[in-house]
Amino acid sequence: MSTPTDEHDGIWLTQDAYDRLKAELDQLVANRPAMAAEINARREEGDLKENGGYHAAKDEQGKQEGRIRQVTDLLRKAHVGEPPTKVTHAATGTVITIRFEGDDDTEKFLLGSREIAGTTDLTVYSPESALGAAIMGAKPGKKVTYQAPNGRDITVEVVGIEPFVP
Repeated sequence: MSTPTDEHDGIWLTQDAYDRLKAELDQLVANRPAMAAEINARREEGDLKENGGYHAAKDEQGKQEGRIRQVTDLLRKAHVGEPPTKVTHAATGTVITIRFEGDDDTEKFLLGSREIAGTTDLTVYSPESALGAAIMGAKPGKKVTYQAPNGRDITVEVVGIEPFVP
């Protein structure tokens, strides 16, 4: 089993988050026959060019199939288990405290998959986000600069790192 401080090529999930995603995937897959029946029923209504119900059902099917692929990929890449008990640097599965340059307040968040957000009151930042990627591997005291989606450069200082306690 991998721990959150191993290589960052996977996604760390608690067992609870993994189980919730697995249940969602099972439900989505089980709903496939009902969705196919709905599309068939709408197809029987007539001209497909002007059949809003048919197009809505096909759109819904596309969304469900996209979510099935997304959850399947997430579960395939997931490292399931307990977070580390000792941490020295920012890694998936750790709680990070940062201070934005020019601000005295700090912000605390979990560095991990957004899928785990339902299991914690902490804000969750993905390691692939601009902030998450910038602080990955940083130790307390390190300042990093990243580019926000609006193009502005933002500098933060890593103030503290601690293990995540679900």
